[in-house]
Amino acid sequence: MNWLILIFAGLLEVVWAVGLKFTEGFTRPIPSLVTVAAMAASLYLLSIAMRSLPLGTAYAIWVGIGMVGAVVVGVVMFHESLSVIRVVSLLFLVIGIMGLKFSSGA
Repeated sequence: MNWLILIFAGLLEVVWAVGLKFTEGFTRPIPSLVTVAAMAASLYLLSIAMRSLPLGTAYAIWVGIGMVGAVVVGVVMFHESLSVIRVVSLLFLVIGIMGLKFSSGA
């Protein structure tokens, strides 16, 4: 169950990372509220997942989900470039995340 909580926390990290783009420096109230709420929820869920998951594994997976998700959203929503090097780098991140998950023993 804590793995699902961790995944959801990582997805909320993507929400707040993308939300930052829409806040325009926290000058727009609605996007700012959504972003801050996603930040708080993401950190709260991460803390719950860390009750039973190893610190390094949980944090790295949380950051990895956020990082990969932010890049994917950036490419899809904001038409950011997607080069071969970026794809290979993302694949390495995903492989690293999977390796941490399967080697954690939790």
